Amino acid sequence: MTTTGEEHAGALGGPWWWARWRSAVLDIGLAAVSALECGAKGFGFAADAGIPAFVGVLFGVLAGSVLVVRRRWPIAVVLVSIAVMPAQMGFLMIVVGLYTLAASELPRRIIGALAAMSQVGMLIVTFVWLRQGVDQGDLQFGDWFVPFGAITTSLGMTAPPLLLGLYVGARRRLMESLRERADSLERELQLLAERAEERAEWARGEERTRIAREMHDVVAHRVSLMVVHAAALQAVARKDPEKAVKNAALVGDMGRQALTELREMLGVLRATDGLAARRPVVPLAAVGAAAAAAASRAVEDERAPAEGPCLEELDELIGQSAAAGMVVDLSVEGDVRGYPPEVEQTAYRVVQEALTNVHKHAAGAKTHVRLAHRVAEIAMQVENEPPPEAASASSARLPSGGNGLVGMKERVAALGGVFVSGPTDAGGFRVSAVIPAA
Repeated sequence: MTTTGEEHAGALGGPWWWARWRSAVLDIGLAAVSALECGAKGFGFAADAGIPAFVGVLFGVLAGSVLVVRRRWPIAVVLVSIAVMPAQMGFLMIVVGLYTLAASELPRRIIGALAAMSQVGMLIVTFVWLRQGVDQGDLQFGDWFVPFGAITTSLGMTAPPLLLGLYVGARRRLMESLRERADSLERELQLLAERAEERAEWARGEERTRIAREMHDVVAHRVSLMVVHAAALQAVARKDPEKAVKNAALVGDMGRQALTELREMLGVLRATDGLAARRPVVPLAAVGAAAAAAASRAVEDERAPAEGPCLEELDELIGQSAAAGMVVDLSVEGDVRGYPPEVEQTAYRVVQEALTNVHKHAAGAKTHVRLAHRVAEIAMQVENEPPPEAASASSARLPSGGNGLVGMKERVAALGGVFVSGPTDAGGFRVSAVIPAA
């Protein structure tokens, strides 16, 4: 008989070729019963063959003991049963051997050939034994009984164990196939769970990057303007108290605006963390591909950008830079229209970061901001002239982390746009971006 790989893995521990001790005890018990049967038949075989009785008994015991290897060599058991059939012994062996053979993984043609040999052998032996009984007067039946009894006996001894073995073998193979499919599905679900976890980790990384960009834009711009105004306040505090008071008010307004934006951003983060904490944990291996897709959609929903600034606030942004002493020129081309929130937010942040860089690296330089509304896209350009020799970025002592241009490029590229930045021939710096309107 064959056993599944799971049985071997989960119940391995029997002696020799047996997977379990229970199987070994069963086969040894069947072999002992078969040895007793064949040994008892050995007396008659020894008398008919004219050999000592102990030889016939020993031959029968050895032949019947072959059942102990039925799981290992089922063909050998069937062949031995066919060989001892003329001695009218091995009936248990033929029944158990045919069942084991039919339930094994051997090719059907081999099983059919051995079953046919067993049936023919049983038919011949039964026919001869019945004929002898009728001729000797031991059986009081007509001649019709001999072929009828031979056919009935041969079919009764070979057909039931053969059919039962075929059924058990087919059922075992079906169960093994179902188990393999279940294992395969479990592996697929595990793979889906791992991919969902990887996607969630990637989404968390993207969210951290987005939050870092937002924090950089909010803090860098507002604080840069506050530092510029503080430097101007220090310079004119004694000479022009009225202007100093005005600059101090601007510093306070910008600080409050920065705090407001930071609170809004932290509020979104707390709300997201609270939602994640309240969400029940369900193993992905138990819900399947549909749940994995739902989890991925939920991650994408959480990654949706929060509401931010829009293009209508550009005038206020430029006014703040102008109040800090920058000369800013704004020009708008095309018909002003609405865009998706992420497009307007990205366009606003590009202009904001470009102005922040002017405050940091080209204080006092005249800056031109151009905004073009086109059919399928929106274009923006921020270009500053060379700063005056008297002004320098060091006077305001504004640090630079080098992440501004990288953040702008990532924002624009995420929407399928194009971002270009670099120095101009005149000694200034230019930042250009084109973002699809859809």
